[in-house]
Amino acid sequence: MRPDLAAALDLAPHPEGGWYRRTWTSPVTVETDRGPRPSATAILYLLDGPARWHRVRSAELWCHHSGPDAELVLGGDGDSPGTETVLRLGTAGADALPQREVPADVWQRAAPLGDGPVLVSCVVSPGFDFADFELS
Repeated sequence: MRPDLAAALDLAPHPEGGWYRRTWTSPVTVETDRGPRPSATAILYLLDGPARWHRVRSAELWCHHSGPDAELVLGGDGDSPGTETVLRLGTAGADALPQREVPADVWQRAAPLGDGPVLVSCVVSPGFDFADFELS
């Protein structure tokens, strides 16, 4: 069932879990080895449970807006998720930061660290394309 905040923000289901909507696409295009992409894109993403392992061929910047902190787990850049590095996204924990980078081609998954959903923005550069997205 779609959470109230996802409905209010007109968010759709995301394949990794949670809810999203693209909110910005740069008008500047860049060439990549996978074809032309916008130089950057941004989404609103509502994380209401653990997300699936996935990776994106572009760098991502996660920005925390509301809700509990989230655990952002990085799993390396091999053929499948490997050694994990755990980052805290938010403002409540001693090691928390409201912005976190996920480098290009690195496996990742996220989960809320408290009750309720976590609202973030994800800025991707070069811009996101589902052709550059892989689920584990």
